[in-house]
Amino acid sequence: MTYQTAHLGPITVDESSTIEFPEGLPGFEECRRFVPLQHPEYAGLVFLQSLERAELCFLALPVRAVRADYSLALSADDTVLLGFPEDYRPALGSDVLALAILSLEEGRMPTANLLAPVVIHCLARRAVQAIRPDRRYGCRERVEVQEAVCS
Repeated sequence: MTYQTAHLGPITVDESSTIEFPEGLPGFEECRRFVPLQHPEYAGLVFLQSLERAELCFLALPVRAVRADYSLALSADDTVLLGFPEDYRPALGSDVLALAILSLEEGRMPTANLLAPVVIHCLARRAVQAIRPDRRYGCRERVEVQEAVCS
């Protein structure tokens, strides 16, 4: 299937690569189908492109790219929405992928939302933006940017 996007132009999407947000994203509850995309020029970044709204695309990084020691914490409700049993505790890497949505403002260092990462159950292709039940991380964690060095 081909989709026209506002930022990435036309994209071809294999249905098996789409993810569903059963309750949408906060502020975008009507948008439930997204596709995570990577661009060769922007290694490491993930573009979460809405399949319902061409202009809606979130820029994200894996949480451990922001904090190598990141520890996942999910509520029982989020665990069930992802398709796991309520008492199950999914682990990063083996069960789920967690992405931090980036915030970019001109003249400021980029920040990442580690308080409410997007958690994806890759096998079930289901996702939630999971607000942590604790305050271990913030919603504007600084992202270290390495300068390019020319030789």
